[in-house]
Amino acid sequence: MEITDIRIRKVDSEGKLKAYVTLTFDGCFVVHNLKIISGQAGTFVAMPSRKTKKGEYKDIAHPINSDFRNIIQERILEEYERLDSSEGIENREVEGQAEVEAEENTEGEPEEKK
Repeated sequence: MEITDIRIRKVDSEGKLKAYVTLTFDGCFVVHNLKIISGQAGTFVAMPSRKTKKGEYKDIAHPINSDFRNIIQERILEEYERLDSSEGIENREVEGQAEVEAEENTEGEPEEKK
């Protein structure tokens, strides 16, 4: 089984939840609502779950063995880091462009009199 698509939706919040993930396998089976969570031991991927009547959370879908869970987590976190680093570059470019535009706007203006 091959992961053929990973879609990540970042969450704008201060909490532990960083993003929701949708995985597609072999181009024909999709799993929604995996979560990227920042925990004490590092960032990890939580499987989609629901709350039971007793208040416990049970996975709706999950890998049967730890090897496949590790493959899923590695691929998702690689993609998350790639997106995170590319957004950082875009933000720096936008900030740099804003500085250039600010300088261009002040070049032709006369200095204030003291």
